[in-house]
Amino acid sequence: MTYYLNLGSNLGNPRLNLTRAMKAVGDEFGPYELSHAVESKPQGFDSTRMFMNIGLTFESELDPEEVLSRLQAIEKHISPASHRRADGSYADRMIDIDIIAVDELTFDTHHLHVPHPRMASRLFVLEPMAELAPAWRHPRTGLTCAEMIASLTDNR
Repeated sequence: MTYYLNLGSNLGNPRLNLTRAMKAVGDEFGPYELSHAVESKPQGFDSTRMFMNIGLTFESELDPEEVLSRLQAIEKHISPASHRRADGSYADRMIDIDIIAVDELTFDTHHLHVPHPRMASRLFVLEPMAELAPAWRHPRTGLTCAEMIASLTDNR
């Protein structure tokens, strides 16, 4: 299966945090491909710190729940701090690793929703994924990342 991830950081040295996360993903899952880096404003919470995001893709026969568990362990190793504040809202973070898609599969569990439910509204996810997988189509909408990007920019 092909996994598509988005990695983000807005605390400390984001470039260094992303580099550490990429190395850990490579050590855990093997070879990967990277997109260009994208800078973005925080989504879902207020912060003055910009995020640096990067798309990453790799192949694995592991099931998505196992991949998620291993990615969460990488996050905790880099930074044990929670991604949420005491009130449940998002917080600044050293590293955030999200599974955006797995091939063109769909599934929803208590811990994981694939494709990522908010990917279509986030340029910092769509731009890197469009670079890594230009022919990929969202299994629920049939749209490519480029088409989702056009939809976002048409509505601004």
